[in-house]
Amino acid sequence: MSTPHFRTPLKRSGIRLAFYFLLFTLLASCTSPTPAAQVFPTFILVTQDPNASPTPTPFQPSGQIETPLPTFTQAPPASETPTATATATQTLTPLPPTPIIAPVTLTESAPATPSRTNYILYATLDFAAHTLDVEETIRYYNTTGVALSDIVLSVQPNRYGGSVFVLSSIAQDNVSLTNFTINDQRFTLNLPQPLQPNSATTLTLNFKLNIPAKASSGLFGYDFNQINLIDWYPFVVPYINGWTLHDPMPFGEHLVYDSSDIELNLKTGSDVIVAASAPSDQNGEWTRYRLYGARTFTLSASTEFLVAESAVGSVVIRSYYFDGYKAAGESILYSAGQAVSIFSTKFAAYPYETLAVVQTDIHDGQEYDGLIFLASDFYGQFGGGAKNNLTTIGVHEISHQWWYGLVGNDQALEPWLDEMMATYSEKIFFEYNYPNYGDWWWQYRVDFFGPAGYVDTPIYTWGSQRSYVNAVYLNGAHFMDDLRVRMGDDNFSVF
Repeated sequence: MSTPHFRTPLKRSGIRLAFYFLLFTLLASCTSPTPAAQVFPTFILVTQDPNASPTPTPFQPSGQIETPLPTFTQAPPASETPTATATATQTLTPLPPTPIIAPVTLTESAPATPSRTNYILYATLDFAAHTLDVEETIRYYNTTGVALSDIVLSVQPNRYGGSVFVLSSIAQDNVSLTNFTINDQRFTLNLPQPLQPNSATTLTLNFKLNIPAKASSGLFGYDFNQINLIDWYPFVVPYINGWTLHDPMPFGEHLVYDSSDIELNLKTGSDVIVAASAPSDQNGEWTRYRLYGARTFTLSASTEFLVAESAVGSVVIRSYYFDGYKAAGESILYSAGQAVSIFSTKFAAYPYETLAVVQTDIHDGQEYDGLIFLASDFYGQFGGGAKNNLTTIGVHEISHQWWYGLVGNDQALEPWLDEMMATYSEKIFFEYNYPNYGDWWWQYRVDFFGPAGYVDTPIYTWGSQRSYVNAVYLNGAHFMDDLRVRMGDDNFSVF
């Protein structure tokens, strides 16, 4: 344990500590309130199965290798395993039994919920030409409690240049809409008639993405062997005393998402391997993916992915990596299984059916529902064991499946409610899987950087990523640990 630099600025009052407790207990899975008594007309994803019941983390100093890699064995590919171009799908030997980690058993993904926004997308990806043609249907339910004269969508691809997002048509309830504006990321639809509370409307859009080259530090776009599609389709932003769409920053996430139900029907070339937020099945000539109660749907496509696979209970975990990084790709698969197991035990059941861990050329890691990205540098630096960036940051991003995916928050104004929790989840991971590594984790991930500053601050407060991370992520971890000491371990775990 290091000197707790955070204690002086955090001791504002006992009222603030109580306020933190109240904030945690009042967190909802949807960012906008939905009165329990509301009843909506039923709208289920049109191809619903009737049987179905941007967080960057800091680079770290080089870690030392002390833990041997787990043993991997060949196994027949599972029915939904993508076809790899160079290696057979692999599975891990079972996780070693412990009194802490119990097997996770989940039922099938929950069906679409009528009061949540539904998205149905038909998309055709031309991998070589870097284009995506999309037909999108949005069923939006007005749970705001007020009549809406407009609806605001986020259209993040438009931030990358005027030719990236090309809108062909948009209609409301089969009537063409002509009164709308697109200004950078903000897509405002001015409605012919106000949308009354407790009523619903259907929006249909046709658009094309001319996918841009990925910036050296960015994630959206293409490079020589991969296309990453993040926040790629227009979505309705939450209504919280007005439409909530914050300004972007060079660091931290600015978007806020309602929980939604998403179906994607995708066409690609036969040699393209797709890592996605959800499992796939066939819908005629389309490959169909369904994701329920999620923030967004993310894809990564490549003709060069190699795939390793494992499972924790009914949760299928896949590691997508490139040639030359097999040891790292298999190791993060093992760590992902450990993380899903312990977090499902300590927090709540893993909220989705699958988890994809994807290697890509970025500077750090980033989480999305059912899919995380990790920097190729982490794979290249990997030399074995768990004391490294690949494991710590991989576990951090996986924990966001709970602190971001399952429990929503305003990532711009209250980033501590997901980033602090994700950072401390790393501590919990090592505590139960590598109990002798606690002092190493504190020094390597937290105290090396001299964390200081108020934890509960917006992304706009800080002048640099380093100062932002030091306060929100790292001082946040110390805050959580002090809270745990005060409460006692049993009460903390229940809390």
